[in-house]
Amino acid sequence: MSTSPARRPSARRPVAERVPRAASDGRGIVLGAIGLLLVVVLAWIITRPTPDPVAQTAHVEGTLPQAVGEWSGRQLANAAIVMHAGRDLGLSERDVRIGVMTAMGESSLRVVDYGDEAGPDSRGLFQQRTGWGDYEVRMDAYGSAVLFYRALAKLDGREGLAPTRVAHAVQINRDPEHYARWWGDAGDVVAAIDRAGVEVVVEPRV
Repeated sequence: MSTSPARRPSARRPVAERVPRAASDGRGIVLGAIGLLLVVVLAWIITRPTPDPVAQTAHVEGTLPQAVGEWSGRQLANAAIVMHAGRDLGLSERDVRIGVMTAMGESSLRVVDYGDEAGPDSRGLFQQRTGWGDYEVRMDAYGSAVLFYRALAKLDGREGLAPTRVAHAVQINRDPEHYARWWGDAGDVVAAIDRAGVEVVVEPRV
C-alpha cells in the first residue's frame, strides 16, 4: 500500500505589526500640529515688515524697572528699543546683548548730540559718524540700532569672538577691550526689561 508523501509545513508569512488605532491617530495629530506651527512661523518670517532705519522709529509702552544698577529712566527705554531692533532683524540673543553693551560703552545709553576728538561728527546712541547715515537716523534710538545690527550681521565668525571684540569690529574703537566692562550690565538690563514685559512700538517716522 502506497503512502502519500508527508506534507511540509507551509512557511508562515510574517504578520505586520498592528498599531492600535488610538496610538496612530494621536501620532497624526501631533505631526499635524507641528506642521501647522512650522507653516505659521515661516509665514511670520516672510510677511513681517523689514526694519527700515530711515522710515521707522519706536517708543516704549508699559512700565520699565525704576532702575537696574546705575541704569534708569530714558537709558532703560533706549535699551529696550535697541533690544527690539535686534530681535526685529532676527539676530541672536547674544547679538542683542552686544548691541546694548555697545550703546552703554558709546553713550551711556543716551542719544547724545555731540562727538569727540576722534569723531567730531559722531552722534546718537552708537556714536555713528556721517558715513553711517542721515543725522536724523543716527539720532534715533531705533534707527541707529538697526544701522548697528546690520553692520554686525555682516561679521562672519562673531560667535567665536569675545563680545567686546565683536563690538570693536563694528565700531572700530581705539581699544578692542573697551566694551568688556559693560557686558555684565548689559545682561542684567536685558533680563530686567524682559521681565518687565514692556512693549516696543515701531511706527513710521513723521
